[in-house]
Amino acid sequence: MGGEAKPGRGIRSWAQRHLNAGFAAGFLLVLLTYLVVSQQFAVTAPNAVATKGSRIADKQVIGGAGDAEVEKKREQEWQPKTAAAEEPDKKDASGAVPTEESPKRDDADAKPFAEMDRVVCNTDGPVSETCDLDGDVRVNGSALSVTFVPSSPSERREWRVRPYSRRTMTGVDRVTVTRLGSPQAPAAAAPPCAVTHDAPAVLFALGGLTGNYWHDFSDVLVPLFAASRRYGGEVLFLVSNIQPWWLGKYEAVVRRLSRYDAVDLDRDAQVRCFRHLTVGLRLHKELSIVPELAPGGQRLTMADFTAFLRETYALPRAAPVSLAREPGRKPRLLLIHRAHYRRFENVPEIKKAAEAAGFEVTVASPRADAPLEETARAVNSHDVLLGVHGAGLTNAVFLPPRAVVIQVVPYGKLERMARTDFGEPVADMGLRYLEYSVTAEESTLLGMLGPDHPVIKDPEAVHRSGWDKVAEYYLGKQDVRIDVNRFAPTLAQALDHLRQR
Repeated sequence: MGGEAKPGRGIRSWAQRHLNAGFAAGFLLVLLTYLVVSQQFAVTAPNAVATKGSRIADKQVIGGAGDAEVEKKREQEWQPKTAAAEEPDKKDASGAVPTEESPKRDDADAKPFAEMDRVVCNTDGPVSETCDLDGDVRVNGSALSVTFVPSSPSERREWRVRPYSRRTMTGVDRVTVTRLGSPQAPAAAAPPCAVTHDAPAVLFALGGLTGNYWHDFSDVLVPLFAASRRYGGEVLFLVSNIQPWWLGKYEAVVRRLSRYDAVDLDRDAQVRCFRHLTVGLRLHKELSIVPELAPGGQRLTMADFTAFLRETYALPRAAPVSLAREPGRKPRLLLIHRAHYRRFENVPEIKKAAEAAGFEVTVASPRADAPLEETARAVNSHDVLLGVHGAGLTNAVFLPPRAVVIQVVPYGKLERMARTDFGEPVADMGLRYLEYSVTAEESTLLGMLGPDHPVIKDPEAVHRSGWDKVAEYYLGKQDVRIDVNRFAPTLAQALDHLRQR
């Protein structure tokens, strides 16, 4: 019997041994989990913080140029690149353009609790290249260089940024953005400040496609608004490849965005120092703003931009005519009559049809030398804007909210391009968008080339052959003669929209 174990003691011994082993295993598991999670947090936390636009104080010291440090690549999501390119001679046959969403970026020194000492560069997107620098930033304008002096030792980095909103644009020089490796860098690497500014700055380039009315807005004015509106005028513009005529034409807009004279960067021999600098303009999508991409967490919209223009030019109308409240009043329709290709060939007939439908019609030909305020006031006094696809439709930005835009799309499968360039932006502005696609019988190309020519017979094949032929024929050699009977339902839709107000 002496060999018989006591049941109570045996169970307790077995439980104690396993309990001790369980504690040991559990401790090791907790320790391992802690180490893994800590390591992951150290990798991901700076990136997560860096995705948010940095909030900067109203008054900041501006200085020097920019350097960038250890960078971590963030994944950038772009909408399918169904179209092309940003160079004027390289646009795919569909006319679609890439839309920027979450850009890939190099985050240098992006610390969750030290946002005022960092460089964040986005240089590999399909549309724009930009760098945002917070800290000791020094700009040498005549050298087109930006140097960032870090507050602590870091990896030396360098970026080459084209400050125009389309990164493939030729004829616009790149800016060299350098993040030094040490705060004790020699003076040759970190040029001393000649001027220190108490406001942030935005560095951008003109030239490129500016001079084309649509590109003036899509490439510069809208991205510049998105980049600088958060500062309430307390921001300095450093302009490379400056075009004095451009700044003169859009002076009222530029002056409202910045209380300071723009700096001609190419002729500026001084080293200017800042605490915050943005290099380059970010084009979210054509002639529009993606709220989620607006810096500083503002969620700006294209409707905010058009409201800003109405305030800038003191435009009186913030709504179109309401036929529900004023049934006897005629809405006003502005017909844009182009002076060259893609013209309406039967303007009197279109005007008569629109008047018969119930509109008061104004026919206007865009003038490049017209003061912008004059154009803005004329457009704002109308309820409907009608025109063939072209720069004149950019004037939709001056219409009162909930007005109507009718885009006449030339023959040649150009609907995707038309919607990208105007359809989507017009909707983003809070306007009603209507589209009328021209048939071969309404195009002068039919009489010019005959029904068996590939341009008439197989537009899709022309698109597949490349952008050059699309631009040559469908945009460069075509005028339209609207079938007013076929066009009548589109005019009726515009009236119906105004009746619902």
